[in-house]
Amino acid sequence: MPKATAIAHPNIAFIKYWGDADPELRIPVNGSISMNLGSLHSRTTVEFDPGLALDELTINGRPPGDIALQRVARFMDHVRNLADCKTFAHITSENNFPMGSGIASSASGFAALSLAASTAAGLELDRVELSALARRGSGSACRSVPTGFVEWYSGQDDATSYAESIAGADYWNLRDCIAIVNRAHKETGSLAGHSLAGSSLLQEARVRDAPRRLSLCRQAILERDFQSFAEIVELDSNLMHAVMMTSQPQLVYWQPATLAVMQSVVEMRSGGMQVCFTIDAGPNVHVITIDEYSTSVAKKLEHIPGVNEVLASSPGEGTRLIEN
Repeated sequence: MPKATAIAHPNIAFIKYWGDADPELRIPVNGSISMNLGSLHSRTTVEFDPGLALDELTINGRPPGDIALQRVARFMDHVRNLADCKTFAHITSENNFPMGSGIASSASGFAALSLAASTAAGLELDRVELSALARRGSGSACRSVPTGFVEWYSGQDDATSYAESIAGADYWNLRDCIAIVNRAHKETGSLAGHSLAGSSLLQEARVRDAPRRLSLCRQAILERDFQSFAEIVELDSNLMHAVMMTSQPQLVYWQPATLAVMQSVVEMRSGGMQVCFTIDAGPNVHVITIDEYSTSVAKKLEHIPGVNEVLASSPGEGTRLIEN
């Protein structure tokens, strides 16, 4: 029975993806830039079995809910169509970090699934094709396919909406200290949230300004200019959450500890540390710094009331096959 195992890392978006131009293909309304998180990963194995009547899925040793299973089954149907295959598969996936809490578990999960499933099905996809395939499962998954610092081009169709690396994992010694304030699965996931983005009066302005923010962020990364990087990353994060909070219905992911971490980051920066924050669709805060300050930053975050733990990560590699 054809079988393959892949590993992929979640990513933290510096310029955010929020809102779809094509929800079916998950083509975004604007491009985005991210960094893979090397200390966190999803490991996924796909084994096709002619004896199965349906795909079977376990995540962290347990069967998922119906919505998750249907989402994966639709994705596998697309892989089967590409490979001219009708066989269902056993799919097992494990994460070493909390799922559904704003740490991009769907990104690493579908990136790993894309490589494992396509390989087991006999497809030989290049990095661009694999990134576009991963996007079908979860938009941000396309950014977990390339290595290191990554840009996702919004594109106009299935072939032109993909991500590629703009700098390797060892290009800049950034560190992400993730302040976990809530490990629970969020009530409104990103998939549902994207559909609400257009109901905010602020979304049009956010999207219109995106090319400028992308350019500034890309330049800051390539020049390793932390001050410019921090300014644009925090602005972009705040803009996305402003859209969420003004959508109909509103989405408010921040909790009291979220705000406490944000304020602490501002105070650390005022004290001379190179540090900034960014927050995906969840309450947990990604605190970005450089290696020199990472230990001090993590210790300060751990002492903030409401912070349960701090996960630290350096930039990570792209999606890759491993031994079964």
